[in-house]
Amino acid sequence: MDRTTSDFRSDRKWCPACDTYVPFLMSIDASFCVECGGEVRLFSKDDWERFEAKMEARKKRRGGRPAGRRSARRRDSA
Repeated sequence: MDRTTSDFRSDRKWCPACDTYVPFLMSIDASFCVECGGEVRLFSKDDWERFEAKMEARKKRRGGRPAGRRSARRRDSA
């Protein structure tokens, strides 16, 4: 699913009861489907697994942040 939009009117979350991405209402603790009222989550199980695999592959390619990079920025701004 393409998640590049930032317009709240077109934002969607996964509703397991409806088995699709739906508009939702958000409270402090949870988000709820506007179609059935069930609790929604950010991704479907399949999309979540693809997301995790993509992030893991990205971590392995980068190899982590260089050790001295963060401290060099602090010295420059001081």
